[in-house]
Amino acid sequence: MQVEQGPWAAPAPRQAPPLWHRLLLGRNPRRTLFRAVLLAALAFLTLRYVVTPVRVQGISMWPTCRDGQWAWVYRLAYVFSEPRRGDIVAVRFTAGEHVMLLKRVVGLPGETVSFHGGRLHVNGRPLDEPYVRSPCDWEEPERLLGPDEYYVVGDNRAMPREDHVHGIAERWRIVGRLIQ
Repeated sequence: MQVEQGPWAAPAPRQAPPLWHRLLLGRNPRRTLFRAVLLAALAFLTLRYVVTPVRVQGISMWPTCRDGQWAWVYRLAYVFSEPRRGDIVAVRFTAGEHVMLLKRVVGLPGETVSFHGGRLHVNGRPLDEPYVRSPCDWEEPERLLGPDEYYVVGDNRAMPREDHVHGIAERWRIVGRLIQ
């Protein structure tokens, strides 16, 4: 005998999804998808506009930063303030989007910067640089920095001056400060 089911009959019990399905998608797949998309968007925005990972290539910042080491650059460091002397910054000297150099800010806008006998001089006076471990023999004439210019140089001054990318960087080229 067959019984007819109507709207008043209890629905048949649903079969539970397999374990892999529950572990991967959770109890509510829509909510899980929403969370995954939100997390991916948050990670993208954070890595694009807040912090950026950089890989150190070369020895111009030795011993502060070692060749091959990974570091983080805080991109919002100079939104409400300006770079200060001694800050290690990521600078775009070239037009490439992904090429950034880590350098130390040693000269501020309006100052004069020069090298005499291997010592850095700012406004005619030698600058105390405890982070420089190797002596150098650089000689560079005095340069006056403009209102939006900074003088940046690496810590490894034992390298020949010609092999070292350093000099004046406009403020817009400074991407952010190294997180140490």
